Amino acid sequence: MEMREAQHKFIQTWGSLGSQWGINKTMAQIHAFLMVSIEPISMEEIMNELQISRGNASMNIRALIDWGIVYKESKAGERKEYFTAEKNLDELATIIARERSKREIKPALKVLKEVSSIKANKSKLEQHFVDQTGQLYDFLLKVDNTLDRITEYKENWLTKLVIKLMK
Repeated sequence: MEMREAQHKFIQTWGSLGSQWGINKTMAQIHAFLMVSIEPISMEEIMNELQISRGNASMNIRALIDWGIVYKESKAGERKEYFTAEKNLDELATIIARERSKREIKPALKVLKEVSSIKANKSKLEQHFVDQTGQLYDFLLKVDNTLDRITEYKENWLTKLVIKLMK
């Protein structure tokens, strides 16, 4: 397999994985392209590589910057903006875990706390609802607290452990 073909396959696969994880496919493809690029990449290069519009590229780059996993760079003497992705995988995993917690887990915790706190009358259905949503809240709170503890470490020991287990 040639380098160009391997790069294309990686970008396509990363995009498919992203959509399975609830991330926009194009956003994941842009991230993949930037992650494996040595030099910062211009928006025009991203558009050409992925065959996407300027608006689509701009919107997804902005989202990646908002996530904290892509950075804007400038080159001396040039007006174009260039972009690069976080290359440190431990840092990348930590940033993504924090963002997913903030965007997904914490809002779910708020709802689960609210709905599990209703006064259950004597019906089995209401009591079952309160019990189940309360258990979900407790479980998700443990998950969120664990993620918080893991992401607090400068050296992400979980990632290193997973990598060792996979070898």
